[in-house]
Amino acid sequence: MIDTQEFFDLRRALLDEFDRQHNYLWQAGMNGRSSGYLVLYQGELKPSGYLSFCTECGQKNCRPATETDCVCGRCGNSTRINFRRPDMQVISYSLRGTDMDEEFEDWGLTELRERVRLVQSLDQLADRMVAQAIHLCRSYEVAEKTIFVPKTQKVLVSHA
Repeated sequence: MIDTQEFFDLRRALLDEFDRQHNYLWQAGMNGRSSGYLVLYQGELKPSGYLSFCTECGQKNCRPATETDCVCGRCGNSTRINFRRPDMQVISYSLRGTDMDEEFEDWGLTELRERVRLVQSLDQLADRMVAQAIHLCRSYEVAEKTIFVPKTQKVLVSHA
């Protein structure tokens, strides 16, 4: 199963759902040499600074698009438009420790309850991930499929 992209796509969807539920202040991710364990990260969601994007190629730009300035710097098309809402980026602080050196006796009851709910939420995510993996193993088998990808190459063409 771990050789298939679908396995990782489904797992990523569960991790993304957790992050959204916690407004990206808390994020779940996989860690370890083979991504074998679930980790809780701190983070945030903040404006990216991009004001416009090209509808043709997706290139983002820090300048607003106007009637006279809407040419994309990547593809050269006049298809750059402004974001309707601020473009946001997810920031993860993977090296920031969580409660490693905390003295919990100084915490109030409200803060302790909030932290317990967070840990329970992470535990529920782990349960959902395990249930999903079990469902995939019971319901599917891995098969190989050959996919032919078109390749563009330069060739000589006669003028005659």
